[in-house]
Amino acid sequence: MKRSSLIISFIINILISILVILGTIFMMTGFRFMGNHEVLASTGLSPFRFYTVDSNIFVGIASLILIVYECLYLRGKIKDIPKYVYVIKYIGTVAVSLTFLVTLLYLAPMFGDKFILLYLNSNLFFHLIVPLLSFISFAFFEKVQLSFKYTFYGVSTMLIYGIYYAINAYVHQINGVVPVEFDWYGFVRGGISSMYIVYIVMFIITYGISFGIYKLNDVKE
Repeated sequence: MKRSSLIISFIINILISILVILGTIFMMTGFRFMGNHEVLASTGLSPFRFYTVDSNIFVGIASLILIVYECLYLRGKIKDIPKYVYVIKYIGTVAVSLTFLVTLLYLAPMFGDKFILLYLNSNLFFHLIVPLLSFISFAFFEKVQLSFKYTFYGVSTMLIYGIYYAINAYVHQINGVVPVEFDWYGFVRGGISSMYIVYIVMFIITYGISFGIYKLNDVKE
């Protein structure tokens, strides 16, 4: 990797880490700096049920790990940054990219002209800024040799969260209908049986994101 790209990556990862930390604190404490009207927002530990929150924290941790290795590399303490560090960042980037697209293409249309409510306060970081910074840093500045098999690693967070969401929905369904408080993304509004279709569609979309980021990174073994 070119030193200039490494420095840019280092700076972006610092920004990602700071924004994730601030966003998590704001979210848990209920601190608001953009008004009180927002959606998909709660305080304490309850927000951790959202894939948005989990994916952002994951990529924040990945960025922190990468910062440490990039710092060591820039100071000449190590000769190479381990591939697994980039793989973790890759998985995190796919996860927040999925968050970005679901918010933009699925949730925003649901709210119509009130879509801006999805981008207030901590969600400004989680739904927009962190996903964009993560995508830019990994796709264009964190060049690494990854074999094709790693494209399947990218869907891992979606698969795990999907299992959790499905179990949660099934346990709380009443005659095939899931109460809205247990279907916060509205994925099974058509009934619990629609979960299978949603799961398949989300897998296809997530893999498409994973493959696209893999191609943009564009370094082959």
